[in-house]
Amino acid sequence: MDHRLVRDCHLDGCTFESATLYLFLVTVADEKGLSYYSDGAICRRLTMEENCLTRSRQNLVTRRLIAYKNPIYQVLPIPAFPLKETEKDNLMGPIAISEILRKMAGGKHD
Repeated sequence: MDHRLVRDCHLDGCTFESATLYLFLVTVADEKGLSYYSDGAICRRLTMEENCLTRSRQNLVTRRLIAYKNPIYQVLPIPAFPLKETEKDNLMGPIAISEILRKMAGGKHD
């Protein structure tokens, strides 16, 4: 695990369930950060209700730690710099995986 998660406050504000989901996804992801576990399988493995999984997933997407497009999860590279307090208050909603990959590749936004 990357120490920047704690040192740079990327997990600050995450719920226990969000941190648990993140740890699970990190441990099951392939070399590209992808996980193909279904929501039902994740809920069973983590003993988590589906609505809790939905909230936890959204929390991690908002913090830019994972991307999600049903049924695929992707653990994203940890941002190089911690979020500023003003950014934490104005976190973006869900972003399409294709958009994230386009930005990572240096492509332009449509």
